[in-house]
Amino acid sequence: MNNIKQNPERSPAYLKIYKQVRDDIINGLYPYMTKLPSKRSMSDRLSVSTVTIEHAYALLCDEGYAEARERSGFVVIFKQSDGFAAAESTPSRHIRAVGTEHSQFPFSALAKTMRRVITDEGEGLLSRSENTGIAELREAISRYLARSRGIIASKEQIVIGSGSEYLYSLIVELFGRNKTFAIESPSYKKIEQVYKACEVKIEMLPLGNEGIEGEALWRSNADILHISPYRSYPSGVTASASKRHEYIKWGARGERWLVEDDFESEFTLSRKHNETLFSLTESDNVIYMNSFSKTISPSLRVGYMVIPERLVPVFSQKLGFYSCTVPTYIQLVVAQLIENGDFERHINRVRRQKRREQTE
Repeated sequence: MNNIKQNPERSPAYLKIYKQVRDDIINGLYPYMTKLPSKRSMSDRLSVSTVTIEHAYALLCDEGYAEARERSGFVVIFKQSDGFAAAESTPSRHIRAVGTEHSQFPFSALAKTMRRVITDEGEGLLSRSENTGIAELREAISRYLARSRGIIASKEQIVIGSGSEYLYSLIVELFGRNKTFAIESPSYKKIEQVYKACEVKIEMLPLGNEGIEGEALWRSNADILHISPYRSYPSGVTASASKRHEYIKWGARGERWLVEDDFESEFTLSRKHNETLFSLTESDNVIYMNSFSKTISPSLRVGYMVIPERLVPVFSQKLGFYSCTVPTYIQLVVAQLIENGDFERHINRVRRQKRREQTE
């Protein structure tokens, strides 16, 4: 860890320390239930302030790699040895839904952008969208995911569609109806409804405190695992760091695929966004999904998925003929909201408000 201060990345020092300690935990340098170095000793070793170390350790706790314990300091709760959840006896980590009174996107900013798009684009709004979505929106999403979620993906990997339900059906068409899909139990009802409507076999895997129960996961014969690691609805269960790595380990065996449904994750109360399976995996087998229903408005009906790079030619061959189901005008509006900063300013405002409420 002596190279942290010389790291040329522009990210803050506490983030660099967090990433290094996280990697050390994953690689077994700090095994399960061992103590991390004290904040004082770590700050002396790295020649940084204890406040910087506090921020780094707080992120490790937010992500589920460590836990602060009275008189014991910070203890590692990530268990890499078997991939199962590190603390099955710990209570479920339920995250409260963000109320609409806070998450509602400012109408004045939305209306201003809508007027600007009409003025700037003129008759161009009547142009037909590319089948996977207009380039402007896919490029805007690509840049946003890179800076906010650690997801590095080209615009060619991004597919725009009118809501998650439509994208679920595209996933079935992509993999074929002879595949078995596993979903969380309980889970968002429409996931099950769409897969049943597509007439594919479904396995319901019970949720535990940290995510899908390990025994049920490894007994599953599924080809595709559909999960909501950030916050499963309606249970509110958030997958722990150990569980997220378990999902990745499961997906790495054979020709398996993961569908990561990251709905509403922008409103996390953590100091940083939870790690995505898409950014963690080395198998290039995760489809990342999200939408703007909660972050802007459900009436816009704009969702998107990021497919693995190796699936881009497969998608183009099998589904490239499908027309984009989101109007060009709406896509341009969303692209502008991302590019002009209104989207992320709104996200940050909501997160600050929710943190204030937690401390009151």
